[in-house]
Parts: sequence; structure tokens; C-alpha cells
Amino acid sequence: MKLMEREEAKKRIEKLKKEINHHRYLYHVLDRQEISDAALDSLKKELFDLEQQYPEFITPDSPTQRVGGEPLEKFEKYRHSVPMLSFNDAFSEDDMKDWEERILKLLPKDSKLNYYCELKIDGLAIEMVYENEILSVGSTRGNGKIGENITQNLKTVEAIPLKLREKEEVILELKKENLGEIAKNLEKKWPENFVVRGEVFIGKKEFEKVNKERKKKGESIFANPRNMAAGSVRQLDPKITALRKLDSYAYELIGDLGQKTHEEKHKILKALGFKTNPHNKFCKNLFEVFEFHKIWRKKRETLSYEIDGLVVITNQNDLFEKLGVVGKAPRGAIAYKFPLRESTTLVEDIRVQVGRTGAITPVAYLKPVEVGGVTISRATLHNIDEIKRLGVKIGDTVIVGRAGDVIPDILKVLPHLRSGNEKEFKMPKTCPVCKTKLYKKPEEVIWYCPNKKCKARKRENFYHFVSESAFDIVGLGPKIIDRFLDEGLIQDPADLFTLKEGDIKPLERFAEKSAENLVKAIQSKKEIPLDRFLFAMGIRHVGEETAISLAEYFGSLGNIKKANLEKLQEVPDIGPEVSSSIYHWFLDKDNLKFLEKLKKVGVKIKGPALAKASAGRQKLKEKVFVLTGELLSISRNEAKEKIRELGGDISESVSKNTDFVVLGKNPGSKYERAKRLSIKIINEDEFLKMLK
Repeated sequence: MKLMEREEAKKRIEKLKKEINHHRYLYHVLDRQEISDAALDSLKKELFDLEQQYPEFITPDSPTQRVGGEPLEKFEKYRHSVPMLSFNDAFSEDDMKDWEERILKLLPKDSKLNYYCELKIDGLAIEMVYENEILSVGSTRGNGKIGENITQNLKTVEAIPLKLREKEEVILELKKENLGEIAKNLEKKWPENFVVRGEVFIGKKEFEKVNKERKKKGESIFANPRNMAAGSVRQLDPKITALRKLDSYAYELIGDLGQKTHEEKHKILKALGFKTNPHNKFCKNLFEVFEFHKIWRKKRETLSYEIDGLVVITNQNDLFEKLGVVGKAPRGAIAYKFPLRESTTLVEDIRVQVGRTGAITPVAYLKPVEVGGVTISRATLHNIDEIKRLGVKIGDTVIVGRAGDVIPDILKVLPHLRSGNEKEFKMPKTCPVCKTKLYKKPEEVIWYCPNKKCKARKRENFYHFVSESAFDIVGLGPKIIDRFLDEGLIQDPADLFTLKEGDIKPLERFAEKSAENLVKAIQSKKEIPLDRFLFAMGIRHVGEETAISLAEYFGSLGNIKKANLEKLQEVPDIGPEVSSSIYHWFLDKDNLKFLEKLKKVGVKIKGPALAKASAGRQKLKEKVFVLTGELLSISRNEAKEKIRELGGDISESVSKNTDFVVLGKNPGSKYERAKRLSIKIINEDEFLKMLK
């Protein structure tokens, strides 16, 4: 590059710095771009080249100085001018009401509180000091009074400005935000120093990527994004920090510029050039706080970073100051956390339950504990091998986790808390209900009760028969089925279709109208598609997808009954074990009698519920979907039907063959597996757009 005249180069450098900072502000603060990344990189390259020719013009606020300097031997301590406080926690609406009641007692009687709510990001609190508009010190919270000077590392975070915006730009922005008084104050006196606080954090994708790389190298992986963010900003070599692609939001301005509310602080921060969270919200009362909390509890998985609740702040600055500090926390603010996804409790007992196929499942009976916003008292232990793997004993202190609306799992045993009185669990030799001797195939880990007439199996079969994916009899739940069985009104599911109003009405708590409605609901389900009928039969290994494959391949129940093992194995995705289970089910005399009885009571089987999509509508052809969590605008069954209508397939488990994982509220372990396998994850809105 041809050498410029010294003064010309100086002017060009200043203009380039200003232009690059302008585009940084657009991208990180306003979330928009006027030029491409490539064009911006070109401007940065020109600036770098000029600074190399004229090193005397390199300044600390230059965009080229984000990564620079030699690795440090250690971090220096830094004393905060005003202590950096932490927050007390609340976990429920009652906790929040108690907090409001406490602080109102400390304020004048006519005080009316409103609040500013910020998403509580799982990151690391930082402080940034700007002298003459340039970042001079960046530090960690530390103990609140003394932190560590990590300036070099914070300079690598693109979301953090190295230089504040020009005074004129800031004043103009404040006037646009109807903050004229603050703008006037700044016109009269522009502070020499600005002290700003915020959060530095790492996004979910970057977290997964870094952990993956560390695992490959045999290095320890970070437990969560917060630990990774903390570890990244505390690297002695800023080049390592720069590789981590950290992000940052500002949320606090220390000092009085005339702001009267916390919300106004955020507007000032944005005008100064800081990235502030666009999801934060003013709430005029606690009811609005609760609604905002519910929204983000549902939507948290859609964010590109982790949050664990809200920070709720008394919005009026004068009232906030009057409330003061208790310990290390301000009285006027609180962290309103989302319900814990994990908690500790005691295993009071381990018992077994009998499933519809006779499978015996050990279940831990727990001291009741709240997990995920729900009180739980049981957790599945799956099988005896899982009990051995966990090493769980009756009386143990354990960590339980709940993903979605499924029965919770025991995640870990805390053996150091044992008293010595804990007891080993032993699998019973006989069924706890019918006392038949249990059996286990050599290649399997599950024990079974072989007695088809076992009352426990019978009840589970009933529950399955009427479930949403089977006959879908609305209003007929487990309690009513138990009642009918106990009263001797029914012996098998076919008897449901013979019930009359007069049979039900005499039962306690059954009014005439409810008896009439239930009989109508049962009779309305006499006609059923073949795939749902097959699923309702409870044939071992035949889930919803296998039932659909069978129905589409054979077209009728008669064809399936006649099929031999070889023919059954011709069905896509049906192997030897599944085909053997189907074949032997149709050989069983009791099962054939049951099919005949269903026919006699008027049950009619239609063709498959869904024909293959027409060629013109197969937009999802050969695409495999997995659903996890609760969908809010469409039921799970409707979602599956829509996918099939458009030629797609549904799987119950995530594998390398999965194309999309649809993420609902409170997703389960499938979500974590999808992230590990780098499967494309889409939210409900994206999924609905695909279906259009």
C-alpha cells in the first residue's frame, strides 16, 4: 500500500475507527446490518494496515486492539468504586408476594411499586469503567468489593464497546427516547467517567462446540455455559478468550445522569453504545411479572443462550435507593428463578409395578419434593441393571430430575450422606399382584409376569386401550376404569361397548347426565382406523409407528392375521423380534377370542388412518422427525398426522438418521441427544411453517 501523508493517514484512521464502531453498534445493539461481514472485514483490514505503517496512531479504543498484548502472569486485583451486589432468590409466586410485602413495609404508606424485569442470563457479572469515553478497566465481581482486572479479555468481546458513541449521537438518541431532561444534563456536563455493569456469557452452540473440541483433545469439559464463560474471561492469554466467541449484555449504570427509573438506565446504556437485552420488560405490578415469568419459562429453550429466571427490580430509582441493602443483596431487587429441574430428596422405599405386557419396573418412592414446578413422590428406576449402575439403596439421598411431563428419573446417588441404615433392593421372585413366578429372557434385562390374567396387567391394558393414540375415549380415565373393574361391570375392554346408562348411574358420584355422556363417548369410538386398532391391542414391540407400517403394508386385519413370519419381516423397519411378537400374538386363542368379541359388540375397523401423501404434497418425503416436549398450538397426535400427510416419518428416538427435532415446552433427554449429535432443532413456530 502506498504510503499516505502522515496527517492524511491520521484522518483516515479516525474515520475508519468511527465507521467500524458505527457498524458494531448497528450489529450488536440494534441487531441490523447496513454492510456485509466481508465489507466490514475489509474496513478492519485497511485500518490494520494503516496502523502498521503509522504505529504512533494506534490507540486503546481501536477495533484492531481487541486482541493484543502478551499473556499475563496473573490478574491484578481491582477495587470497585461501588460494591457489586448479588440477589436473593425466589422460586414461586408466594415467594414474590412475600418479598413485595416485606419491602412495602419499609416504604411510605402511599408507595406504589412497579418493576423492571430482565432475563437472568447464566453468565458472569462484569464491570466496565470508561475514562474519557474509552474502556480503561474491565473487571469481575469477585467478592463484591474486590474483583480481578480482566480488561484485555473483555476487549475481545465484540458486544462490548471499546469506545462510547459520540456525545452528539448519544444526546440525539436520548431525545428520540423522550429522555430530554437527561439529554440536557449531558449537554451541560458530559461525565469524565462512566461505570457500567453487565453480563458476559457464551451461547448454547458455542458451548457445545468448545466442549466437543475439548473432549476430542482429552481435556475436561465444562459443566455449564456459566462455568465456560467464567473460565474464558479468566484466561491469562486473551487470544484464547477471543476464540470462545463470548457475548455480553449491559444492565446497570452507576451514577446519576438524571434517570428516574431503572428502565431509563437501559435506554441510556443503549444510547451510549451498549448491547441491552431486547426481551427485558417494564411490568406495572406483580401480576404482570408473573405473566412475564410464565412466558419465558415456556420460551426459554428458543433462546440462543441459557437463562434460569428473571431479575425483578423496583423500577423507581428513589424507592430502590430507600430500600437499601441487606447483607450482600439489594432489598429492592430479587432473582425470580424458574422451577428447579433437579432437586435432592430421600428414597423412602423401592417397589415394583406391573405394566400391560407384564414388564416389571422398579419405582423409587421418594420423600415429596418440588422439581420443575411440580411436587413429585416417585421416580422410575427402569430395571435392575439401572439400580446396580446407580448404586441406589433404600434410604439413600439422591438427585432427581424431571424433563418435560414424564415421570422423573434418579440422576445420581450421594453416598457420602449415608447413615449406615440403608438397605439393598432385591427384585421379587413373584409378581406382587398375582404371585406368579417372574421370568427373564437371558438376552434381556427386564423381568416379566407371564400371567395374562394378572389384575395389574389387565388394568394397564385397559388404560392403554382407551388412550389418546388408541381408541381415544374422552372422559374414561384410570380412576373410572378401576371403579368399573372393582364393581364387576367389565371384564375386558370389549365390555366397555356394552355398557348402558343404567349400569353406571347407580354408582356413587355418577349423575344421570355424566353417565349418559360417558356412554355416548364410548359408542362414538366404535369405528377406528386399522393402525390405531393395532396399537390399542397392546402387542409387545408394536408402537404407533410400527402399527402404521403394518396397516399401510397389509391394508386389513385379515391380511395381518394370515401373514407368516417371512411376510411380516417384509414390512419396512420390522425385524425378527417384532415380527415374532406379532405372529405369536395372532396365534394366541385368547387374543383371537377377544378380536371376535370386539367384532360382536360392533367395533368396525377402517383402513389406515392416513394414506401416503400424494406426490404433489410430499414436501416432507424421507424426512424423519422426533417430537420432544409439549406443543402449545397443536396436539402431539395432530403433529404426527400432519407429518405423515406430507410424506414424512416420525421416530420415537433421536439418531443420526433424524432430520429434525421439534422442540416443545419442557423438552426431555431427546433434546440433549439432538444437540450432541448436531441434529437440526426447530421450535414450534418453525415446525408449523414447515407444515403450511
